[in-house]
Amino acid sequence: MKAGARLVAGVDEAGRGPLAGPVVAAAVVLNPKKIPAGLADSKMLNAERREELFVEIMATAEVAFTAASTDRIERLNIRGATLWAMSRAVASLSVRPDLALIDGRDAPPGLACAAEPVIGGDALVQSIAAASIVAKVVRDRMMRRLGECFPVYGFERHMGYSTPEHIAALSAHGPCAHHRRGFAPIAALLAA
Repeated sequence: MKAGARLVAGVDEAGRGPLAGPVVAAAVVLNPKKIPAGLADSKMLNAERREELFVEIMATAEVAFTAASTDRIERLNIRGATLWAMSRAVASLSVRPDLALIDGRDAPPGLACAAEPVIGGDALVQSIAAASIVAKVVRDRMMRRLGECFPVYGFERHMGYSTPEHIAALSAHGPCAHHRRGFAPIAALLAA
């Protein structure tokens, strides 16, 4: 980590792999005096614990998040849309960090602070773990709302991932406006 960095933002995303819905990135600057107990990679926590930690993080940290829509994913590809959302999340923080620690291999271009990618960062860095929780909770809430608008797909159950239920719904009903047409299973359906 960069020497002398006082304000460090952890940055992570949720939703790169699903066939539908946005990708959401979050940036979190933790208050070192009020770090929520039990921060971990969001994938290691159940939904109830993620929601509890989300409330604690929002109450004690500087937090910003950005969603890249399906349209943006189609225009930029999933990597480009993810990096765009990460950059916007960092820029939207109410404080300017000295350093952004980014989960993964890539740092978004054009950040107003130094950035370091951290492979597996959501399991190694508390602020990245917090960002992973925020991104996952925000995205899951968005997918539950999509589930209410498009009930035939079951988004509220599988969050847009490629489950047998989702594939069956796609086969029966075709894709909706929130499906990622550039992703292979959707492209194959459209080409059939």
